[in-house]
Amino acid sequence: MAIVALFFLFSGIYTDYLWFDSVDYTSVFSTMLMTQIVLFLVGAALMAGIAGGNMLLAFRMRPMFGPAMFGGGSGADRYRMALDPHRKLIFIVGMGMLALFAGSSFAGQWKTWLQFVNGQPFGKTDAEFGMDISFFMFDYPFIRMVLNFLFTAVIISIVLAAITHYLYGGFRLQSPGVHASRAARAHLSVLLGVFVLLKAVAYYVDRFGLVFSDRGFVNGASYTDVNAVLPAKSILAIIALICAVLFFAGVVRPGGMLPGVSFGLLVLSAVLIGGVYPALVEQFQVKPNQQLKEAAYIDRNIKATREAYGVDGAEIVEYKAEADPTKVKTDGDASVTGVRLLDPALVSSTFEQTQRIRGFYGFSEQLDVDRYDDGGGKLVDHVVGVRELTGPPQGQDNWINRALVYTHGYGFVAAPGNKVDSGGLPDYDAKDMPVTGSLATSTKLTESRVYFGESPAGNEYVIAGGNPKNPQELDYPETGGTGQKNTTYTGKGGVPVGSFVNRLVYAAKYGEKNILLSGDINDNSKILYERNPRARIEKVAPFLTLDGNPYPAIINGRITWIVDGYTTSNEYPYAQSESLGDMTRDLATDRRVVAQQPRDKINYIRNSVKATVDAYDGTVTLYAWDDTDPVLKTWSRALPGTIRPASEMGPELQAHVRYPEDLFKVQRHTLSRYHITNAAAFYSGQDFWNVPSDPSQGNQQVKQPPYYLTATMPVGNAKSSFSLTTTFVPREGPNLAAFMSAGSTVGDDYGKLRILRMPSNTAIPGPGQAQNNFQNKFSGELGPLGLGQANVRYGNLLTLPYAGGLIYIEPVYVQTRAGTGQEPYPILRRVLVAFGNKVGSGDKLEDALAQVFENQQQTTQTQPNQQAQPNQQTTALSQAIGNAQKAYEDAQNALKANPPNWEEYGKAQKRLDDALRALQGLGAQPAPTTTTSPSPSPSPTTTAPSSGSPSPSPTSTSGGGT
Repeated sequence: MAIVALFFLFSGIYTDYLWFDSVDYTSVFSTMLMTQIVLFLVGAALMAGIAGGNMLLAFRMRPMFGPAMFGGGSGADRYRMALDPHRKLIFIVGMGMLALFAGSSFAGQWKTWLQFVNGQPFGKTDAEFGMDISFFMFDYPFIRMVLNFLFTAVIISIVLAAITHYLYGGFRLQSPGVHASRAARAHLSVLLGVFVLLKAVAYYVDRFGLVFSDRGFVNGASYTDVNAVLPAKSILAIIALICAVLFFAGVVRPGGMLPGVSFGLLVLSAVLIGGVYPALVEQFQVKPNQQLKEAAYIDRNIKATREAYGVDGAEIVEYKAEADPTKVKTDGDASVTGVRLLDPALVSSTFEQTQRIRGFYGFSEQLDVDRYDDGGGKLVDHVVGVRELTGPPQGQDNWINRALVYTHGYGFVAAPGNKVDSGGLPDYDAKDMPVTGSLATSTKLTESRVYFGESPAGNEYVIAGGNPKNPQELDYPETGGTGQKNTTYTGKGGVPVGSFVNRLVYAAKYGEKNILLSGDINDNSKILYERNPRARIEKVAPFLTLDGNPYPAIINGRITWIVDGYTTSNEYPYAQSESLGDMTRDLATDRRVVAQQPRDKINYIRNSVKATVDAYDGTVTLYAWDDTDPVLKTWSRALPGTIRPASEMGPELQAHVRYPEDLFKVQRHTLSRYHITNAAAFYSGQDFWNVPSDPSQGNQQVKQPPYYLTATMPVGNAKSSFSLTTTFVPREGPNLAAFMSAGSTVGDDYGKLRILRMPSNTAIPGPGQAQNNFQNKFSGELGPLGLGQANVRYGNLLTLPYAGGLIYIEPVYVQTRAGTGQEPYPILRRVLVAFGNKVGSGDKLEDALAQVFENQQQTTQTQPNQQAQPNQQTTALSQAIGNAQKAYEDAQNALKANPPNWEEYGKAQKRLDDALRALQGLGAQPAPTTTTSPSPSPSPTTTAPSSGSPSPSPTSTSGGGT
């Protein structure tokens, strides 16, 4: 059994080494392994030495005449007689177990140790002690770790020594008290003295921990901490030192008076000085005057929090937003004409149905947003996705297919976000297998295979390579036939498994005998595992927290995953500590279309690293994006050569770098309160903001996700740039409070946080109000889209500055309902626009904008002297009703066709729209409450959805997401 256990232990370590060697990060493996081994040995030796040494000392101090020296036996004699013949074995096994647990615990703190020995200065000091921030970030955690270890070792020693003395007659529990030998009393007095001495050190060190206190109004040392707890800790350290001396004095002075006095003094002082006094100060000095007493400490918290979360440079502009579209001029303002209309969360199923090709391929539940050149030198927002393998076809899921045949996905699929084709579908400029399209040509995409990706299948290993003369890996299905094109992996990634030893250890690792026995595995074969981009980066850079949404880009003709890496800590003095999971939670994380962050608390974050993973060979590259970050400097020193300078990033990679989502979410959460820099205003909290709930979720309070889009901020250079945007609403109220964006294009604008604060005297509708206006004003127009077997679905509600105000733009999709004989997917059918309280709807964005910003009001009634005669009106009404009925029947027949005839459905919907408008004009039903002109007839244009596709119901879920 021991040999088998050692073999599996060796297999685990050896395969880890092989993996790190395959990605050229053996230095990380060796540093982690050696650090953990050394710490394990040190921790095990210290614990065994301290605890075991005290047990041996207690045994050697046993009374010369045995237990009888106190007169008579005791219950301990039975235990001693039973254990004494096996005491050596029990001692060795017990110390071995204790050493194992202690060593494992100490080795688990390897990150703390590496940061301690490699810590780099911040060049900033804390507000209370005047010490460099690095002391609190790197030194203080290590000191606490050592103290905790020593406390544990001393307590265990006291317990084991007391048991040994008891078993061998060192003391007895007899009436009227405890009877102990001089040696036992001296031994235990020394151990208790050491414990109290450690307590004195801990009291002194705890003073520095007050900068993380949560006692006050905000995190950080409060008035009570500074004026009561801090001096109390100093006094208690002195008292504990005196008590330790009294315990040590018990070695030379017989009796229990000195230890008893010292113990009582320690407990009493801890209660009165350490507990009661601070509580009295808090209750009777601070609470009645909290705003005044805590002002200075709130100031410290505001400054530290803004620095720690990187929002101290946020630019807040008082934006005199106009809410009346009749008072603004839009002539020449084309900042919204190219806005992204495709919702990456909703059109994922459209990509799935139109570009999946085969059922064993799939796309991420939420696609990504990037930007690419449109061929004319203009960058256009694109919705992009990778066609990944989901696994072998149903019924064909065996080891050979799973591990040797279905090894990779294939293809990059992209569509401009601002246009659709004549059927309302994405107008792909990279599609199909092999990949074709203008984007694939302009980016010179030469390697479309995806061996490393986000698909759940990436959690499984595959064995690629094999025989190049007889390839068996499915590359892609042949066009127009039933065959397939095969390939053989030739990338440098993966671990060779041609040798017997490598096959043996991997067979043991995965518990799969076929790895050892298969004749399809030869000297060219490589095993690929840890294929998820985030998993690969986490393994080579365990000090990083990774963004939850990796995204693909075409870099140098290859599909490359880009992942943002953060250095985080919860040790920044005075900064507000929050749960990372809570700060980044929104609709996208709730729907699990992006990875959720852990709930660990942090109070410091930097986007220090940009990481890439090659989708074909799995190459991992780390770039130091923020080389001024002291935490990154510390890890660069601990793991030299791991992180490359940002200057080595090529221009193509830099062109696709974007501001990271999770950092932006953390910063918007922070700025919802910490945009206020005045302590009194912060205390009152009257100008705090909230991130608005996603309007598509009804009463569910789920945050609206931020959105990537090209926007023009009316500050700075006022040029259109790719940005990450969000909105704020007041803590109490639905109106818009502010709009924030972060520049996402590499250059002077990158990472700049700009906030447009709305005027207090003008009510600008918030996202929820805009959504409500859309649904109220256009329920009559959108209702016919959802007739029969179709639903209306609202896309992402985009907000951006326009014409001196804020404009809302929302795409509306049509989707067949489940159970219609096909998998439903959405098709773009309408675009809704709102500026202030005026809204517009059109088949094209331009049509909706024209409705909102026209100067003339729609007149739906005829003049009195031109009213139709009753019989003429009745005839017209009957004709309009007949037209509506016929159009409805034609639409349903088009839907029932297999497959549905979307072209005929669109024509029928157009005729139904016209008939309903005619009925409204004749007074047959109330017209929509709007002053805008009717939506113009759809036209087959590439810049807007055309009529001719089904839509989701107004109550269905919107596609929130980036």
